[in-house]
Amino acid sequence: MKKILLFILATFILSACNQLTKNSNEASVSRSKETASTVQTLPEDMPNDFGFSVQFGVGKNNEINTFQNTVTKDLITDGTAKATVNLTDKEMDKIYKKMKEVNIVEKKTFIPEPINGTICTQEPHEEDEWKITINGEIITHSFSETYRDPTNDAKQLIELRNYVFSIIRSKEEYIGLPESKGGYE
Repeated sequence: MKKILLFILATFILSACNQLTKNSNEASVSRSKETASTVQTLPEDMPNDFGFSVQFGVGKNNEINTFQNTVTKDLITDGTAKATVNLTDKEMDKIYKKMKEVNIVEKKTFIPEPINGTICTQEPHEEDEWKITINGEIITHSFSETYRDPTNDAKQLIELRNYVFSIIRSKEEYIGLPESKGGYE
């Protein structure tokens, strides 16, 4: 019985932490979408064309899209629900300032450095995909929360997404959407 329990425990640990070789690390890097803008810093004042969309969650089924003034909520077992949600100029300005704080236009690192050749992962995991327009330029960032020890850049964008989502969750249109049912394993 003890041998079976040790085998199950060892299998779980090995599946959660991947030993990286040079080739597997290169493959991870090539799959990442790290983008840098030609703009070095954001303008002091929010540009007139500032807008963004962020898809997030397991399967990226949630979305906040200021280009279309929509929010999509993942209902899990019941699909998705969409509502029209408008952010005020004041809210957009606060979000823009948060993006300046994290220097959203700079190249980001989303794959953590291995510790003793190992990177631990988790399933299920969320994914984020950002698309931001500033002065006619489109900046994109995509990353996965598969890593148990996210990089500082990933943590900053998760905090930014959570900040934006907290504004959305307070809107009557979002509150009126159906509750999610089920969960992800």
